[in-house]
Amino acid sequence: GGGGYSRGGGGGGRSGGSSSSINGGTYTDFLSLLRQLDGKQYGAYHDIETSTNPDGSGGWVHNDFTLRIGRAQSDSFASPTRCEIRVPPKVGQFPSHLYSTKVRAVALSDYLHRALYAHAKEMGVDASLVEGGGSGKGNWNGPKGGDIQLLEPCQHVLEQSAVSVLSEDGTIVAHLTINLPARGRTILGQAAEQILGQALPTLVQRALKCASLSPDRMSKHVDSVQDQVWLQQQLKSRGLVAFVPNGAILPRASGVDDRPMADAVPFQSPPGKLSTSFTLPTTGVTLEGMGIPEGITLICGGGFHGKSTLLEALQVGIYPKFPQDGREFCVVRPDTFKIRAEDGRSITSVDISTFIQNLPFGKDTTSFSTLDASGSTSQASNIVESLEMGSDVLLLDEDTCATNFMIRDNLMRQLVHSDKEPITPFLYKIRSLYQEHGVSTILVMGGAGEYFSVADTVLLMDSYVCNDA
Repeated sequence: GGGGYSRGGGGGGRSGGSSSSINGGTYTDFLSLLRQLDGKQYGAYHDIETSTNPDGSGGWVHNDFTLRIGRAQSDSFASPTRCEIRVPPKVGQFPSHLYSTKVRAVALSDYLHRALYAHAKEMGVDASLVEGGGSGKGNWNGPKGGDIQLLEPCQHVLEQSAVSVLSEDGTIVAHLTINLPARGRTILGQAAEQILGQALPTLVQRALKCASLSPDRMSKHVDSVQDQVWLQQQLKSRGLVAFVPNGAILPRASGVDDRPMADAVPFQSPPGKLSTSFTLPTTGVTLEGMGIPEGITLICGGGFHGKSTLLEALQVGIYPKFPQDGREFCVVRPDTFKIRAEDGRSITSVDISTFIQNLPFGKDTTSFSTLDASGSTSQASNIVESLEMGSDVLLLDEDTCATNFMIRDNLMRQLVHSDKEPITPFLYKIRSLYQEHGVSTILVMGGAGEYFSVADTVLLMDSYVCNDA
């Protein structure tokens, strides 16, 4: 029947005389096959799938790249077809110093990912035939698909599979999806030929070949990431848990938009003991800013004055940023954990007895388990689990913490005697965590002055200006 998974001519697929096989062929073979599929049932798209040979070869071979196609979607409304593009070193021609280490290879991969995504947007290949104004908009019988999609880059530089550069030889591997075009369940072979035969090669030419990109911006991107990683590695030897450079743009555009806020107040370190500097080894630039020392640090200030904004910047300081983010070189130690209450989370065999004991009915807290944790038990578990993972820096914001876990004031202690209260507030454990276990804490606190008695450093945020209080 029409539209089934066919490897021969029966489903409208490859002809017996084609030089291609299930492992692919030349790109000319591929485009010819797409023309043959025009007007066939959608299932015949399975004939363009490729597999990998034992030696790693296989796919549709273009002069500039090899296209490998996974299982084709079953119809135009199914999940799009996953594809892999491999650009060999002799085509990409990226200088080896840009991917000579793991960090630099990840940084170059990130740059190419951003370039590929930007060019896809610029060329409009991310718009489907329907979105492009096809006559069948909203109609089963109208044209559908035809769009090329890839993962949208974020503000951080992360190892990912959307675009990666193999540090061994500089091969570029990109993963994307293509909505194979159709009208109803009928293949639009000519549209597929245009997308895969013209748009895709142009996209590769513009974004994945060194000659098409700015060598200066590319080098600055890679060098910036390498220096950010180096800076993070220096914190411990300097007795610091975090560093925020002068001029950093910490506020974000909105709660759902991680780009920098326009007209934001640039960060400036308070003068004195918190001010420090680093000379970056790759670029030679000297960075000045605020170093947060080991120990207990409070971030205080009025509401909406930038306390949580500073903490949120530190929270993502474990990741390098791309150079236009505004928070690049705002770094924390790599084993930093953000702690919060998580009502309703599941807990299995966690010893929270340091914080919680003597529960009603004799429930054991040395191996505590529940399918529906409270705010206090979830926060205690999060701290214990982070310490078991090797964390030496904890970040907390009172807005997302369980109040009864953080503090219990005098009036409440008078009402509820200590032998009736199973929770030992974090206030009474925060100091011993540092002195006995070397675990530092950075805590946003705007409503409980009792924490001043255990603090080593107090930062006061005033209209996004940081002061050493």
